[in-house]
Amino acid sequence: MPDTQPNNPLHGLTLETILNRLVEHYGWEELGREIDIRCFTHDPSISSSLKFLRRTPWARAKVEALYVATCSPL
Repeated sequence: MPDTQPNNPLHGLTLETILNRLVEHYGWEELGREIDIRCFTHDPSISSSLKFLRRTPWARAKVEALYVATCSPL
Protein backbone atom coordinates (compact mmCIF):
# COMPACT_ATOMS: atom_id res chain seq x y z
CA MET A 1 0.00 0.00 0.00
CA PRO A 2 1.56 3.32 -1.03
CA ASP A 3 2.42 5.82 1.66
CA THR A 4 0.70 8.79 0.06
CA GLN A 5 -1.73 11.26 1.51
CA PRO A 6 -2.89 13.40 -1.41
CA ASN A 7 -5.46 15.31 0.67
CA ASN A 8 -3.07 16.19 3.52
CA PRO A 9 -1.35 19.54 2.85
CA LEU A 10 1.16 18.85 5.65
CA HIS A 11 2.27 15.46 4.31
CA GLY A 12 6.02 15.33 3.88
CA LEU A 13 6.66 18.58 5.78
CA THR A 14 8.58 18.70 9.03
CA LEU A 15 7.56 21.00 11.85
CA GLU A 16 10.82 22.88 11.30
CA THR A 17 9.97 23.50 7.63
CA ILE A 18 6.49 24.71 8.54
CA LEU A 19 7.86 27.06 11.20
CA ASN A 20 10.59 28.42 8.91
CA ARG A 21 8.04 29.16 6.18
CA LEU A 22 5.73 30.92 8.63
CA VAL A 23 8.58 33.04 9.99
CA GLU A 24 9.61 33.87 6.43
CA HIS A 25 6.04 34.81 5.53
CA TYR A 26 5.04 36.73 8.71
CA GLY A 27 8.21 37.50 10.63
CA TRP A 28 8.41 36.81 14.37
CA GLU A 29 6.48 39.90 15.45
CA GLU A 30 3.45 39.26 13.25
CA LEU A 31 3.57 35.51 13.96
CA GLY A 32 3.39 36.36 17.68
CA ARG A 33 0.28 38.44 16.99
CA GLU A 34 -1.33 35.68 14.93
CA ILE A 35 -0.56 32.99 17.52
CA ASP A 36 -0.02 34.52 20.94
CA ILE A 37 2.44 32.12 22.53
CA ARG A 38 5.52 33.14 24.47
CA CYS A 39 8.02 31.32 22.25
CA PHE A 40 7.00 33.67 19.40
CA THR A 41 6.82 36.91 21.41
CA HIS A 42 9.75 36.80 23.86
CA ASP A 43 13.24 36.27 22.41
CA PRO A 44 12.01 33.95 19.63
CA SER A 45 14.18 31.40 17.88
CA ILE A 46 13.53 28.39 15.71
CA SER A 47 15.12 25.95 18.17
CA SER A 48 13.26 27.17 21.27
CA SER A 49 9.98 27.31 19.36
CA LEU A 50 10.45 23.76 18.05
CA LYS A 51 11.09 22.45 21.57
CA PHE A 52 7.89 24.08 22.82
CA LEU A 53 5.75 23.04 19.84
CA ARG A 54 6.89 19.42 20.01
CA ARG A 55 5.79 19.21 23.66
CA THR A 56 2.56 21.20 23.32
CA PRO A 57 -0.06 19.66 21.00
CA TRP A 58 -2.53 22.59 21.13
CA ALA A 59 0.16 25.07 20.08
CA ARG A 60 1.41 22.79 17.30
CA ALA A 61 -2.16 22.45 16.02
CA LYS A 62 -2.48 26.25 15.84
CA VAL A 63 0.80 26.54 13.93
CA GLU A 64 -0.21 23.82 11.49
CA ALA A 65 -3.65 25.40 10.97
CA LEU A 66 -2.08 28.80 10.28
CA TYR A 67 0.31 27.21 7.79
CA VAL A 68 -2.53 25.48 5.95
CA ALA A 69 -4.55 28.70 5.88
CA THR A 70 -1.75 30.91 4.57
CA CYS A 71 1.20 29.06 3.08
CA SER A 72 0.12 25.74 1.62
CA PRO A 73 -0.23 25.60 -2.17
CA LEU A 74 -3.73 25.30 -3.57
